[in-house]
Amino acid sequence: MGSFKALRVTKGEPPTVEIVTLEDEALMEGDVTVAVHYSTINYKDGLALTGTAPILRRSPMTPGVDFAGEVIASGSADFAVGDQVVLNGWGVGETHDGGLAQRARVKADWLIKLPEGLSAAEAMAVGTAGYTAALSVLALERLGIGPARGEILVTGAAGGVGSMAVALLAAGAYRVIASSRRAGQEGEYLRALGAADILDAAELSGPGRPLGKERWAAAIDSVGSHTLANVLAGTRHNGVVAACGLAQGSDLPGTVMPFILRGVTLTGINSVTTPRDHRVEAWNRLARDLDREALARMTRHVPLEQAAQVGADILAGKVRGRVVVDL
Repeated sequence: MGSFKALRVTKGEPPTVEIVTLEDEALMEGDVTVAVHYSTINYKDGLALTGTAPILRRSPMTPGVDFAGEVIASGSADFAVGDQVVLNGWGVGETHDGGLAQRARVKADWLIKLPEGLSAAEAMAVGTAGYTAALSVLALERLGIGPARGEILVTGAAGGVGSMAVALLAAGAYRVIASSRRAGQEGEYLRALGAADILDAAELSGPGRPLGKERWAAAIDSVGSHTLANVLAGTRHNGVVAACGLAQGSDLPGTVMPFILRGVTLTGINSVTTPRDHRVEAWNRLARDLDREALARMTRHVPLEQAAQVGADILAGKVRGRVVVDL
Protein backbone atom coordinates (compact mmCIF):
# COMPACT_ATOMS: atom_id res chain seq x y z
CA MET A 1 0.00 0.00 0.00
CA GLY A 2 1.10 3.62 -0.35
CA SER A 3 1.15 5.70 -3.49
CA PHE A 4 0.16 4.71 -7.01
CA LYS A 5 0.09 6.10 -10.54
CA ALA A 6 -3.23 7.04 -12.17
CA LEU A 7 -4.46 8.70 -15.33
CA ARG A 8 -6.80 11.56 -14.37
CA VAL A 9 -9.21 13.51 -16.54
CA THR A 10 -10.38 16.98 -15.54
CA LYS A 11 -13.39 18.30 -17.42
CA GLY A 12 -12.84 21.25 -19.74
CA GLU A 13 -12.88 22.29 -23.40
CA PRO A 14 -10.87 20.21 -24.16
CA PRO A 15 -10.47 18.10 -21.00
CA THR A 16 -7.11 17.93 -19.24
CA VAL A 17 -5.61 14.44 -19.25
CA GLU A 18 -2.57 13.79 -17.07
CA ILE A 19 -0.80 11.02 -15.20
CA VAL A 20 -0.49 11.77 -11.49
CA THR A 21 0.67 10.08 -8.31
CA LEU A 22 -2.06 9.54 -5.70
CA GLU A 23 -2.04 8.24 -2.15
CA ASP A 24 -4.25 5.41 -0.93
CA GLU A 25 -6.44 7.96 0.85
CA ALA A 26 -7.64 9.04 -2.61
CA LEU A 27 -9.20 5.63 -3.30
CA MET A 28 -12.98 5.61 -3.40
CA GLU A 29 -15.24 3.61 -1.09
CA GLY A 30 -15.38 -0.16 -1.41
CA ASP A 31 -14.62 -3.34 0.50
CA VAL A 32 -11.95 -4.78 -1.84
CA THR A 33 -8.71 -3.10 -2.92
CA VAL A 34 -7.07 -4.40 -6.09
CA ALA A 35 -3.58 -3.92 -7.47
CA VAL A 36 -4.49 -3.34 -11.11
CA HIS A 37 -2.14 -5.16 -13.46
CA TYR A 38 -3.92 -4.50 -16.75
CA SER A 39 -6.74 -2.39 -18.13
CA THR A 40 -7.81 -1.61 -21.68
CA ILE A 41 -9.30 1.08 -23.90
CA ASN A 42 -12.90 0.62 -25.01
CA TYR A 43 -15.06 2.92 -27.14
CA LYS A 44 -16.63 4.36 -23.97
CA ASP A 45 -13.15 5.08 -22.61
CA GLY A 46 -12.36 6.94 -25.83
CA LEU A 47 -15.42 9.13 -25.25
CA ALA A 48 -14.30 9.80 -21.68
CA LEU A 49 -10.67 10.56 -22.53
CA THR A 50 -11.57 13.01 -25.30
CA GLY A 51 -14.58 14.61 -23.64
CA THR A 52 -16.67 13.75 -26.70
CA ALA A 53 -19.55 12.58 -24.48
CA PRO A 54 -20.28 13.16 -20.77
CA ILE A 55 -19.13 9.73 -19.66
CA LEU A 56 -17.31 10.97 -16.55
CA ARG A 57 -19.75 12.13 -13.88
CA ARG A 58 -17.10 13.63 -11.60
CA SER A 59 -14.00 15.73 -12.11
CA PRO A 60 -11.19 14.96 -11.83
CA MET A 61 -11.67 11.24 -12.32
CA THR A 62 -9.88 8.08 -13.43
CA PRO A 63 -11.48 6.50 -16.55
CA GLY A 64 -11.30 2.85 -17.55
CA VAL A 65 -14.43 0.68 -17.47
CA ASP A 66 -12.62 -2.59 -16.75
CA PHE A 67 -9.50 -4.01 -15.14
CA ALA A 68 -7.82 -7.22 -14.01
CA GLY A 69 -5.49 -7.62 -11.08
CA GLU A 70 -4.80 -9.05 -7.62
CA VAL A 71 -6.66 -8.45 -4.37
CA ILE A 72 -4.37 -6.71 -1.85
CA ALA A 73 -6.94 -5.93 0.85
CA SER A 74 -10.43 -7.32 1.44
CA GLY A 75 -13.30 -6.80 3.83
CA SER A 76 -15.42 -9.35 1.96
CA ALA A 77 -15.78 -13.04 2.70
CA ASP A 78 -15.96 -13.68 -1.05
CA PHE A 79 -12.41 -12.51 -1.80
CA ALA A 80 -9.06 -13.09 -0.10
CA VAL A 81 -5.73 -11.34 -0.49
CA GLY A 82 -3.98 -12.86 -3.51
CA ASP A 83 -7.15 -13.67 -5.45
CA GLN A 84 -6.95 -12.85 -9.16
CA VAL A 85 -10.02 -10.85 -10.18
CA VAL A 86 -11.65 -9.11 -13.13
CA LEU A 87 -14.19 -6.29 -13.28
CA ASN A 88 -16.48 -4.95 -16.01
CA GLY A 89 -19.06 -2.20 -15.74
CA TRP A 90 -20.95 -1.16 -12.59
CA GLY A 91 -20.21 2.51 -13.23
CA VAL A 92 -16.47 2.03 -12.88
CA GLY A 93 -14.77 4.61 -15.10
CA GLU A 94 -18.00 6.64 -15.11
CA THR A 95 -19.20 7.35 -11.56
CA HIS A 96 -16.46 5.45 -9.74
CA ASP A 97 -12.71 5.73 -10.40
CA GLY A 98 -11.77 3.21 -13.05
CA GLY A 99 -9.06 0.88 -14.25
CA LEU A 100 -6.51 3.29 -15.72
CA ALA A 101 -4.63 3.36 -12.43
CA GLN A 102 -2.34 1.01 -10.57
CA ARG A 103 -4.86 0.59 -7.76
CA ALA A 104 -8.64 0.49 -7.38
CA ARG A 105 -11.03 0.07 -4.47
CA VAL A 106 -14.47 -1.29 -5.39
CA LYS A 107 -17.47 -3.19 -4.06
CA ALA A 108 -17.01 -6.94 -3.84
CA ASP A 109 -20.28 -7.48 -5.74
CA TRP A 110 -18.69 -5.89 -8.81
CA LEU A 111 -15.84 -8.41 -9.01
CA ILE A 112 -15.60 -11.99 -10.17
CA LYS A 113 -12.64 -14.30 -9.83
CA LEU A 114 -10.51 -14.71 -12.93
CA PRO A 115 -11.53 -17.94 -14.69
CA GLU A 116 -9.03 -20.78 -14.53
CA GLY A 117 -6.74 -20.85 -17.55
CA LEU A 118 -7.10 -17.15 -18.35
CA SER A 119 -4.30 -14.74 -17.40
CA ALA A 120 -4.90 -11.16 -16.27
CA ALA A 121 -3.33 -9.90 -19.51
CA GLU A 122 -5.58 -12.16 -21.59
CA ALA A 123 -8.61 -11.04 -19.58
CA MET A 124 -7.95 -7.45 -20.58
CA ALA A 125 -7.22 -8.44 -24.17
CA VAL A 126 -10.77 -9.76 -23.91
CA GLY A 127 -11.96 -6.79 -21.80
CA THR A 128 -15.46 -5.38 -21.78
CA ALA A 129 -15.49 -5.73 -25.57
CA GLY A 130 -14.98 -9.50 -25.46
CA TYR A 131 -17.22 -9.89 -22.44
CA THR A 132 -19.98 -8.03 -24.32
CA ALA A 133 -19.39 -10.25 -27.36
CA ALA A 134 -19.71 -13.35 -25.17
CA LEU A 135 -22.95 -12.05 -23.65
CA SER A 136 -24.22 -11.48 -27.20
CA VAL A 137 -23.34 -15.00 -28.38
CA LEU A 138 -24.97 -16.51 -25.29
CA ALA A 139 -28.10 -14.41 -25.92
CA LEU A 140 -28.36 -15.75 -29.48
CA GLU A 141 -27.99 -19.30 -28.22
CA ARG A 142 -30.63 -18.88 -25.51
CA LEU A 143 -33.02 -17.75 -28.25
CA GLY A 144 -32.40 -20.87 -30.33
CA ILE A 145 -29.63 -19.77 -32.70
CA GLY A 146 -27.10 -22.53 -33.30
CA PRO A 147 -24.63 -23.11 -36.14
CA ALA A 148 -27.19 -25.10 -38.12
CA ARG A 149 -29.49 -22.06 -38.41
CA GLY A 150 -27.23 -20.37 -40.93
CA GLU A 151 -24.89 -17.42 -41.27
CA ILE A 152 -24.37 -14.88 -38.49
CA LEU A 153 -23.63 -11.25 -39.34
CA VAL A 154 -21.26 -9.25 -37.14
CA THR A 155 -21.20 -5.49 -37.70
CA GLY A 156 -18.27 -3.28 -36.70
CA ALA A 157 -16.29 -6.46 -37.10
CA ALA A 158 -12.82 -4.91 -37.01
CA GLY A 159 -13.53 -3.18 -33.70
CA GLY A 160 -13.11 -4.65 -30.24
CA VAL A 161 -16.58 -6.16 -29.77
CA GLY A 162 -16.78 -7.21 -33.41
CA SER A 163 -13.37 -8.88 -33.49
CA MET A 164 -14.16 -10.85 -30.34
CA ALA A 165 -17.61 -11.83 -31.64
CA VAL A 166 -16.13 -13.11 -34.92
CA ALA A 167 -13.52 -15.17 -33.05
CA LEU A 168 -16.03 -16.60 -30.55
CA LEU A 169 -18.60 -17.48 -33.19
CA ALA A 170 -15.96 -19.10 -35.40
CA ALA A 171 -14.76 -21.15 -32.41
CA GLY A 172 -18.35 -22.34 -32.00
CA ALA A 173 -18.52 -23.54 -35.63
CA TYR A 174 -20.76 -20.70 -36.81
CA ARG A 175 -20.36 -19.32 -40.34
CA VAL A 176 -19.65 -15.62 -39.89
CA ILE A 177 -20.21 -12.66 -42.21
CA ALA A 178 -18.00 -9.81 -40.99
CA SER A 179 -19.12 -6.27 -41.84
CA SER A 180 -16.54 -3.49 -41.64
CA ARG A 181 -16.19 0.02 -43.01
CA ARG A 182 -12.56 -0.96 -43.62
CA ALA A 183 -13.44 -4.16 -45.45
CA GLY A 184 -10.70 -3.76 -48.05
CA GLN A 185 -7.99 -3.18 -45.46
CA GLU A 186 -9.22 -5.62 -42.81
CA GLY A 187 -10.30 -8.59 -44.91
CA GLU A 188 -7.20 -10.66 -44.20
CA TYR A 189 -7.36 -9.83 -40.48
CA LEU A 190 -11.04 -10.78 -40.24
CA ARG A 191 -10.58 -14.03 -42.15
CA ALA A 192 -7.74 -14.93 -39.81
CA LEU A 193 -10.18 -14.52 -36.91
CA GLY A 194 -12.56 -16.95 -38.60
CA ALA A 195 -14.83 -14.85 -40.84
CA ALA A 196 -16.12 -16.75 -43.87
CA ASP A 197 -17.25 -13.66 -45.82
CA ILE A 198 -16.54 -9.94 -45.67
CA LEU A 199 -19.22 -7.29 -46.23
CA ASP A 200 -18.55 -3.62 -46.85
CA ALA A 201 -20.35 -1.69 -44.10
CA ALA A 202 -21.42 0.90 -46.66
CA GLU A 203 -24.09 -1.58 -47.77
CA LEU A 204 -25.74 -1.22 -44.35
CA SER A 205 -24.92 2.29 -43.17
CA GLY A 206 -27.39 4.35 -45.23
CA PRO A 207 -31.18 4.65 -45.11
CA GLY A 208 -32.76 1.39 -46.23
CA ARG A 209 -36.09 -0.21 -47.02
CA PRO A 210 -38.40 -1.55 -44.30
CA LEU A 211 -37.61 -5.09 -45.47
CA GLY A 212 -34.77 -6.39 -47.57
CA LYS A 213 -33.64 -9.74 -48.91
CA GLU A 214 -33.34 -12.39 -46.20
CA ARG A 215 -29.58 -12.80 -45.78
CA TRP A 216 -28.55 -13.94 -42.28
CA ALA A 217 -30.07 -16.08 -39.54
CA ALA A 218 -28.91 -13.77 -36.77
CA ALA A 219 -26.60 -10.85 -36.08
CA ILE A 220 -24.53 -9.14 -33.42
CA ASP A 221 -24.65 -5.38 -33.95
CA SER A 222 -22.40 -2.87 -32.19
CA VAL A 223 -23.20 0.03 -34.54
CA GLY A 224 -26.87 0.98 -34.14
CA SER A 225 -28.79 3.59 -36.15
CA HIS A 226 -29.28 2.91 -39.90
CA THR A 227 -26.97 -0.09 -39.68
CA LEU A 228 -29.12 -1.82 -37.09
CA ALA A 229 -32.28 -0.99 -39.05
CA ASN A 230 -30.77 -2.56 -42.18
CA VAL A 231 -29.52 -5.57 -40.22
CA LEU A 232 -33.06 -6.20 -38.98
CA ALA A 233 -34.44 -5.77 -42.50
CA GLY A 234 -32.05 -8.44 -43.80
CA THR A 235 -32.64 -11.00 -41.05
CA ARG A 236 -34.39 -14.24 -41.97
CA HIS A 237 -37.69 -15.49 -40.54
CA ASN A 238 -37.52 -16.12 -36.78
CA GLY A 239 -33.98 -14.76 -36.64
CA VAL A 240 -32.40 -12.91 -33.74
CA VAL A 241 -30.39 -9.69 -33.57
CA ALA A 242 -28.37 -8.84 -30.47
CA ALA A 243 -27.83 -5.08 -30.15
CA CYS A 244 -24.84 -4.12 -28.01
CA GLY A 245 -23.52 -0.77 -29.26
CA LEU A 246 -24.20 2.57 -30.89
CA ALA A 247 -21.06 3.56 -32.78
CA GLN A 248 -23.16 5.03 -35.62
CA GLY A 249 -25.86 6.43 -33.35
CA SER A 250 -28.45 5.69 -30.70
CA ASP A 251 -31.44 6.10 -33.01
CA LEU A 252 -33.23 3.23 -34.75
CA PRO A 253 -34.71 4.60 -38.00
CA GLY A 254 -36.57 1.47 -39.03
CA THR A 255 -40.06 -0.02 -38.95
CA VAL A 256 -41.88 -2.85 -37.19
CA MET A 257 -41.94 -4.87 -40.43
CA PRO A 258 -39.12 -7.32 -39.53
CA PHE A 259 -40.84 -8.06 -36.21
CA ILE A 260 -44.41 -8.58 -37.39
CA LEU A 261 -43.81 -10.06 -40.85
CA ARG A 262 -40.75 -12.23 -40.16
CA GLY A 263 -40.90 -12.78 -36.40
CA VAL A 264 -37.43 -11.31 -35.88
CA THR A 265 -36.36 -10.86 -32.26
CA LEU A 266 -34.28 -7.85 -31.22
CA THR A 267 -32.53 -8.49 -27.90
CA GLY A 268 -30.52 -5.90 -26.01
CA ILE A 269 -27.18 -6.58 -24.33
CA ASN A 270 -26.51 -4.70 -21.09
CA SER A 271 -22.91 -5.38 -20.07
CA VAL A 272 -22.83 -2.84 -17.22
CA THR A 273 -25.11 -4.35 -14.55
CA THR A 274 -25.27 -7.96 -15.70
CA PRO A 275 -26.14 -10.39 -12.86
CA ARG A 276 -23.19 -12.32 -11.45
CA ASP A 277 -24.28 -15.72 -12.80
CA HIS A 278 -24.41 -14.37 -16.36
CA ARG A 279 -21.06 -12.61 -15.91
CA VAL A 280 -19.45 -15.83 -14.71
CA GLU A 281 -21.04 -17.78 -17.57
CA ALA A 282 -19.70 -15.30 -20.13
CA TRP A 283 -16.17 -15.31 -18.72
CA ASN A 284 -16.11 -19.10 -18.48
CA ARG A 285 -17.22 -19.30 -22.11
CA LEU A 286 -14.38 -16.97 -23.10
CA ALA A 287 -11.83 -18.98 -21.12
CA ARG A 288 -13.08 -22.22 -22.68
CA ASP A 289 -13.60 -21.28 -26.32
CA LEU A 290 -11.48 -18.31 -27.25
CA ASP A 291 -8.57 -19.10 -29.54
CA ARG A 292 -5.51 -17.71 -27.74
CA GLU A 293 -3.65 -17.27 -31.03
CA ALA A 294 -6.58 -15.32 -32.45
CA LEU A 295 -6.65 -13.24 -29.27
CA ALA A 296 -2.96 -12.45 -29.64
CA ARG A 297 -3.44 -11.44 -33.29
CA MET A 298 -6.08 -8.86 -32.38
CA THR A 299 -4.20 -7.41 -29.38
CA ARG A 300 -1.43 -4.91 -28.76
CA HIS A 301 -0.06 -3.59 -25.46
CA VAL A 302 0.64 0.03 -24.58
CA PRO A 303 1.88 1.81 -21.44
CA LEU A 304 -0.42 4.11 -19.47
CA GLU A 305 1.27 7.11 -21.10
CA GLN A 306 -0.24 6.17 -24.49
CA ALA A 307 -3.80 5.58 -23.27
CA ALA A 308 -5.11 9.05 -24.13
CA GLN A 309 -3.89 8.84 -27.73
CA VAL A 310 -5.44 5.40 -28.13
CA GLY A 311 -8.71 6.85 -26.86
CA ALA A 312 -8.68 9.46 -29.62
CA ASP A 313 -7.67 6.88 -32.23
CA ILE A 314 -10.48 4.50 -31.34
CA LEU A 315 -13.07 7.24 -31.97
CA ALA A 316 -11.42 8.03 -35.29
CA GLY A 317 -11.73 4.41 -36.41
CA LYS A 318 -7.96 3.92 -36.41
CA VAL A 319 -7.88 1.05 -33.93
CA ARG A 320 -8.59 -2.55 -34.85
CA GLY A 321 -8.99 -5.31 -32.33
CA ARG A 322 -7.97 -4.79 -28.73
CA VAL A 323 -5.52 -2.51 -26.89
CA VAL A 324 -4.29 -3.59 -23.45
CA VAL A 325 -2.89 -1.00 -21.05
CA ASP A 326 -0.06 -2.43 -18.96
CA LEU A 327 -0.12 -0.89 -15.47
